[in-house]
Amino acid sequence: MNPPANVPVRWEKGAERLLARTRVLEAWGRDYRHPVRGTEREFVLIKAPDWVNVIALTAGGQLVLVRQFRHGIDDFSLEIPGGAIEPGEDPVAAGVRELREETGYAGTGARLLATVHPNPAILNNRTHVVLVREAAASGGTDWDPEEEIEILTMHVDRVLEEARAGRITHSLTIAGLFHFEPLWRAGV
Repeated sequence: MNPPANVPVRWEKGAERLLARTRVLEAWGRDYRHPVRGTEREFVLIKAPDWVNVIALTAGGQLVLVRQFRHGIDDFSLEIPGGAIEPGEDPVAAGVRELREETGYAGTGARLLATVHPNPAILNNRTHVVLVREAAASGGTDWDPEEEIEILTMHVDRVLEEARAGRITHSLTIAGLFHFEPLWRAGV
């Protein structure tokens, strides 16, 4: 029996092949067949590690931000701190680690705020958003060799204004702010 025309169906997964392997991701070709139409296609899937982004809130209502050059856009990007989660690492622990490594900040009450799929059309990974409260500078940074980061703080309301005005464009930062804003409005 065929489903109604306006209800999508799950495609049948077939074989997959490794197309390319890099330091940060793998590209795979995966065959799919539509069970009703019989259409067969290869789709490209990017397998990447899960990611963590951190909403680090200071006692004074500031968010810790990073500004760094991003090769994908060939420009600078203003973002919340984040990075790849190591295999088997807890997302909250990874968030605390990434915050310290990228900014030298630490805080209290770290907790998982949300989990999102960065781009489910082609990526298989998830990004976890971690909230850290009472964030304060606590030591030095531990950047990867490719990282050069400007660390700054900005009041939450201004960060939200910057995002709405299109001056913060990193989609995962926007997703983190989306999940954080109701807590901020409720007095965190």
